[in-house]
Amino acid sequence: MDYRISEVAEVLGVSTDTARRWVDEGRLPATRSKSGHRRVAGADLAAFVTTNGSPVLHRRSARNRFTGIVTGVVKDTVAAKVELYSGGQRIVALLTREAADDLELEAGVMATAVVKATNVMIEL
Repeated sequence: MDYRISEVAEVLGVSTDTARRWVDEGRLPATRSKSGHRRVAGADLAAFVTTNGSPVLHRRSARNRFTGIVTGVVKDTVAAKVELYSGGQRIVALLTREAADDLELEAGVMATAVVKATNVMIEL
């Protein structure tokens, strides 16, 4: 049996974009259907999970994921400030330069911001 990318993403607990990127990078083997869609064999998916473990440690609700377009990246020697535009909102995240480099973040790249804060304060 083989699976659509959306099904693979659901099983792995990642976005369809992440699953698609893993296929494109060769991390997860896939073939193309006659209509050109990516398909992942069940055996390959099982091998991926066995080899890599669970890609995510905790499932996240849809409410704390914001997919958008990176509008800017400013890096120094240690940190990077990444700006993302999602649903009419500007999101700014600080992360390590190494993480920004590994993700190949640059203006125009689609990315997902995942909010893991235990609390959010709003003041006037």
